[in-house]
Amino acid sequence: MDAGDFRVGDVLSVACPFTLTRVERGVTWDCISVRWPWWDVDAGSDFMRWNGIMALGVATGGQASGPELELFRTDPPPAQLEAGDTCHVGVPPTIVHVTAVDHHDPPLETGWLPRPHLTVSVLPRGMSYRKFPDDSHLNGTGYGLHPDTGIPFTFDLLMRPYAFLELGDEIADAAGRAWRFGGAWDWTPFDQEAVEAGPEWPLALLTRAGTPRTADDAQAVATSTASGSHHKTVQGWMTLTNASPTP
Repeated sequence: MDAGDFRVGDVLSVACPFTLTRVERGVTWDCISVRWPWWDVDAGSDFMRWNGIMALGVATGGQASGPELELFRTDPPPAQLEAGDTCHVGVPPTIVHVTAVDHHDPPLETGWLPRPHLTVSVLPRGMSYRKFPDDSHLNGTGYGLHPDTGIPFTFDLLMRPYAFLELGDEIADAAGRAWRFGGAWDWTPFDQEAVEAGPEWPLALLTRAGTPRTADDAQAVATSTASGSHHKTVQGWMTLTNASPTP
């Protein structure tokens, strides 16, 4: 998939080829520090200083805590490595779901180059949105990936709930209720009544991008929702992610 083609709710398989690097510090405080092979120090940064080293979370004692979110792995494993050793670092194929997509204009100043224009936050399979401790380097959205900064990620889209809709679409459901589509789990009813469930299928497209829908767009939505339901969509997503779609 294209580097800019991400949407909240997407279920992906992400991977990165293992690349040769050097261990700068062995396992301490549930992290191993390695020389990062894909980025350069941003000498022009006025606010951020980075030394070219990345600390990777390591789950210890068989119990995962904050490091359970870490996607990057070393080969050999961290327990077999000490400072000065060479190793490979990469991401084995891992199922994740997208929790946030943030565009940066101007690009984000991080202390390294290239500066990212995009941050895609993900959670690995089996994890749902939650509040992390205030002293954690993570927030509730999970692990931030920068697809446009030279790391050779590959992304395979496994599922995009409501792929036939675009953000901002206005919809009428089978119960006669009108909705605005803000994302897979972000449905706003026009009547402002409490939302206990999603829209009732089949759906009818009313407007797209603030203008009347075309016949082709309307037909695509009607065809895609002629069978199934919002509930089945959620259940299919949960089966892939082993997670809850909402906080």
